[in-house]
Amino acid sequence: MRTSLFVGLAAAGFLASTAGAQAQDATGIAAGDWLVRLRGIVVAPNESSGGILPAIPTGKVGVGDAVMPEVDFTYMATDNIGAELIVSSTRHDIQGREAISGLGKVGHTWVLPPTLTLQYHFMPKTAVRPYIGAGINYTTFYSAKTSDSLNKALGKTSLSLKDSVGYALQAGIDIDLNKKFFLNLDVKYIDMRTTARLDTNGTINQTKVDINPLVFGFGIGTRF
Repeated sequence: MRTSLFVGLAAAGFLASTAGAQAQDATGIAAGDWLVRLRGIVVAPNESSGGILPAIPTGKVGVGDAVMPEVDFTYMATDNIGAELIVSSTRHDIQGREAISGLGKVGHTWVLPPTLTLQYHFMPKTAVRPYIGAGINYTTFYSAKTSDSLNKALGKTSLSLKDSVGYALQAGIDIDLNKKFFLNLDVKYIDMRTTARLDTNGTINQTKVDINPLVFGFGIGTRF
């Protein structure tokens, strides 16, 4: 799926850049501008976990992909440098692996990962504007629940996940459609890890999970 997404984004980028290069009244961006983008995103975790300790050391978990809309806001401090705040929330299924793979889905959680990046825009006065960015992410996990299959295997069990703080890397491109609107392609890598805690009638088991998602986005933006 990720390979197909890369191919799709590349094709969309080529077609959009052709259109952008022909756009009339394209003015680029400047210091003091606000950019607002609405993207559709695919969050694709590069996940791994340790054992579920102490009870199931050979049991592991995996985190599924998610598709969701995202809104971001960028303020251009100079013609080239901007600060972007990303706002979205995604729901991810949690799958059993190795010793507990037979349980299938063992739970789910909602993820809220506000991310602030500092961007460098290479060609702010052109119709096609690539940029890179780096920054910080804070992720909180909420509304986490275990599945019926896990509850049948262990007994009634609650799930909680520890918040995460990590870095974020970003690359993208804005492509003018006219002087007001532009297309956007964006890819982020987010350093994200947590500890999942299972409470079964006061008996605690936990596992460390590296999530580290790639976030692929395609959407439209405006500037004012």
